Amino acid sequence: QVQLVESGGGLVQTGESLRLSCAASERTVSMGWFRQAPGKEREFVAAITWTIDITRYADSVKGRFTISRDSAKNTVHLQMNSLRPEDTAVYYCAGARWGRFDSVNYANTGSYPYWGQGTQVTVSS
Repeated sequence: QVQLVESGGGLVQTGESLRLSCAASERTVSMGWFRQAPGKEREFVAAITWTIDITRYADSVKGRFTISRDSAKNTVHLQMNSLRPEDTAVYYCAGARWGRFDSVNYANTGSYPYWGQGTQVTVSS
């Protein structure tokens, strides 16, 4: 069982930045970030493979968010810049043992068996 622990949420104003972190109990885990706003379904934000650190992003965050991995610490970061009120949500870290994006639907919550507890991000206008 992979354990995931998130940190870094908070309250910021429009245009500001936040960095979320997710520490995994194992190294060979591909990681994704999802978010869920009140009354909406959980949606894909970004993902990174554990094999060669290939990344994928939702169109809504491309150019503003960056996902990266610190392999030495089994930690994945989500740097969020130019935040908007519509980015407000609970952000969840997700993990899976697959190592290639072409082997799964990486934007689907069902592709990730391991989940963190979630961290609130609120962007005020």
